[in-house]
This record gives sequence, C-alpha cells and structure tokens, in this order.
Amino acid sequence: MPKSQKLEKLYQIYEKPFYHIAYAVLHHQQQAEDAVSDAFYQVMLHLDQIDDPESPSARSYMIQIIKNTAINQYRKNHRQNQHFTEIDETVMQIADPENELERRIKKNSLRDILADLFSIISDKDKYIILLHCQENRTFAEIADLLGMKETAVRKRFERARKRMAQKGEHYADES
Repeated sequence: MPKSQKLEKLYQIYEKPFYHIAYAVLHHQQQAEDAVSDAFYQVMLHLDQIDDPESPSARSYMIQIIKNTAINQYRKNHRQNQHFTEIDETVMQIADPENELERRIKKNSLRDILADLFSIISDKDKYIILLHCQENRTFAEIADLLGMKETAVRKRFERARKRMAQKGEHYADES
C-alpha cells in the first residue's frame, strides 16, 4: 500500500479516537486538536513501521503515540504554568501628587478590563499574545521558545484574539 493511502487510512481510523484520548489527558479542545496534529506528524515520520493500519499491532502503536504526545503536551503546559507569576505594578510606582487618583482609577479600570479579557483564554495563549504583542516576537520565535509548530502558535494566537475581540465588544458598547 502506498504511503499516502496508508496515512489516509490511518487518519480515517484513528482521528476520532486520537482526539478523545488527547482530550481526556489535556481537558482542552484546542490543545487536544494540536496533540492530534502532532501525533499524526509523528506517525507520518514513522509510517514505514506500520504494515496494516487495521492490525492490533498498528492500533497499539497508534494509541501509544497519541498518549505520549498528549502527556508530553500536558507536562509542557504544567512546566510553563509554573513560570507565570503576576506582579502588582502599583507597589513599584512612585506617587505623583497631581491627578494621582484619576490616573490610578483609569489604570485600574484598564487593568480590570484586560484581566477580564485574559480570563477567557488559557495561560499558554496569554503567554503567546504577550510574547507577540508586547515583546514583538515572531510566531517562529515563539514556536521555538514553546517547542511548538509555528502554525499551531499562529492558530492559537488567532483563536485567542478572536475570543478576546468578541468579549471586548461588550466594553465598547458600554462607552
């Protein structure tokens, strides 16, 4: 069987079970989808190790790939989440007697809005957005930093931005 047909057959058989396994480990839709993509990429690299896509040995091999991929993603997420700490910037500011109260109110209001917008996305997505928007990192740089594919980083950024924009329309309507 040609490699392209074998890969197509594997995808038809294992795409849904892969997603369910990844979701059971990660508990997050986009991360499960990313894990399935990564797992099929691994399968593609080692396609010659699979003779018959429907054999018990192929099933066992495929399940092991998605389990390992999802668990690795979970561990990576856990490590990255340990590095995040919030800093209260108001403690580090020097008081300015003129209009200090107005500025603090405005700044706190903006901070509350940003916190609300960031609350609807995952910590990894926050990190991607901050690296791209605040530190002007390219998607390729972010992908290297996080050990992800550039397309996955770009897709996560787009999804997060879209969710935040939809939530942000609520604030625009209040003004």
